[in-house]
Parts: sequence; structure tokens; C-alpha cells
Amino acid sequence: MDWDKLRIFHAVADAGSLTHAGDKLNLSQSAVSRQIRALEESLDATLFHRHARGLILTEQGELLFDATSAMSKRLDAAAARIRDSEDEVFGVLRVTTTFGFGTLWLAPRLPKLYDQYPDLNIDLMLEERVLDLPMREADVAIRMKEPSQADLIRKRLMTVQMHLYATRKYLDTHQEPLEKPEDIAKHRLICQTPSAPQVSASATMVRHLMTFNPGSLLTVNNYFGVLQGVLHDLGIGVLPDYVTKEFPDLVPVLAEDESADVPVYLAYPEELRHSKRVAAFRDFVQDEIIAHRKQLRQMGKL
Repeated sequence: MDWDKLRIFHAVADAGSLTHAGDKLNLSQSAVSRQIRALEESLDATLFHRHARGLILTEQGELLFDATSAMSKRLDAAAARIRDSEDEVFGVLRVTTTFGFGTLWLAPRLPKLYDQYPDLNIDLMLEERVLDLPMREADVAIRMKEPSQADLIRKRLMTVQMHLYATRKYLDTHQEPLEKPEDIAKHRLICQTPSAPQVSASATMVRHLMTFNPGSLLTVNNYFGVLQGVLHDLGIGVLPDYVTKEFPDLVPVLAEDESADVPVYLAYPEELRHSKRVAAFRDFVQDEIIAHRKQLRQMGKL
């Protein structure tokens, strides 16, 4: 199969338009059309349905587009490895992690990484969905469980637990006692929405607290929102313990009520083992975790 025709087909399928694909490839619309027609003739198949609003892939076209997409990702991976053979750390590094960890722990520390590597560009993708690293949906992942995908290098970074926190102002305003789990019935509980994707340890803890019938409830679909509710004195929140240093005004309550350990892993594809960008990011995160744990010990929180 002609590689050049496949490249043009992929661009057309991605753009949904001969004109837009031609603009991207610096080819005329007629040249793109001829190449697509020649490819369809060689395969004896119709790849696109043509209508006034653009092009839609046929079933055969969908099959071919899946193949060219996989090829494109593999070529991107090869290009990344070639670029990373240089001694300098530069270019784009796509990092995926959860919304809570990305906003509350990682993002505030990134200025230090940029100070070390000013030519490095981080594309931070925050979502609960586990991206496919071998298929290059991201270069590096930080996840709250051990990755199960094959062909990954993984390193356990630290352990996180969920605890209950409130502000001093909230506790001073609400004089109701907080000495045992049953006392949550006299307070507002702030936690992640039960239906939202989250680590099982957190979900288990929330289910346990719900059995004590909180006096009021605020649910949010991520930890950043839970934190904002707590900081604005709305109630008692279920939060990961890595937020305690950044927000020293948070007061732990019902210290005996904590989640099971949640392991935090860093992972990246085997093919990026020698990547300078990945190594720089990995070492940076590990150094920050060491510093984080040291500060927590000094604060008496570890």
C-alpha cells in the first residue's frame, strides 16, 4: 500500500474535508482528491461518504483510519525517541494524572521544573480516565494505583491516605463535638460525588461516613472542589493528606478515621526508557516527594 496515499487519507479522515486536508498538506484539493480516488481503486472499496457538509468515513474507511492512527502514534513515538537521544532536555512532555493530584500537588511545583529546564514544555492532562501510554496518548502518568498496562516502566512514589479536615474558623463557629464518627451527624460533610471516578479507598471511607447520616452534604466531582468548600468554612471534608503542607490552616478531625493506603505510581512506556525529558521529570518528581516528606516530618504530620 502506498505510504504517501495513506498519509493523505489520514489527513482527510482527520479533517473531514479535502480542502482542509489539502491546506495542512500544502496540496491542492484536486491533488488530494486524486490520491483518495486512487487509494479507493487500489483497495476496491469506498472510504468516504460524500455530502454537502463534508466527508464521513465508511465502515471500511473506519478500519483503515484505525490502522493509520496507530501508525501515526508509533511514528510519533519513534520521533520522540530520536529527539530524546540529544543531551539537552527540550520539547513537549505530555503528563497525565488525576485532577486532584495535578491541581493540588503537581502544578504548584512546576515552576521549579521550568527553572531547571526552561526549554521543556509540559502538556498537563488532568482526568480520571487512564490514558493508554503504549499508544502514546501521554508520555508519563502519575496514578493512584499500579498501572496494569503492559510494556510500562513503573515506580512507586509514595503512599497517600484520605483524612477528614476542617478550618479552625468552622470548628470555632460550630461548637458541636467531634470526638467520634457518630458526631458527623451534627456537621456538614464535603466529599467527592459517589458516582465520580475515584480511588476505591476514598469511596470506601465516604460510604462508611455516610452510615452516620451527616447533618448536611456537599458533594463535588473532584478534590479541588472539595478543598474549596473546606477552605470556605462550609464543613468537614474528605481530602488526601498531600494537601496539608500547602494549606497549613487545615485542621485534622477524627484522626482515627482514615482511608486505607493509596499507592501513587509514576509510569512511562518502555520505549521512552532513555528519554531525557522523561528522566528529567521523573527525577524532579522524586526529589519533590523527598522534600515534601521531610517538611511533613518537620511539621509533625508524618
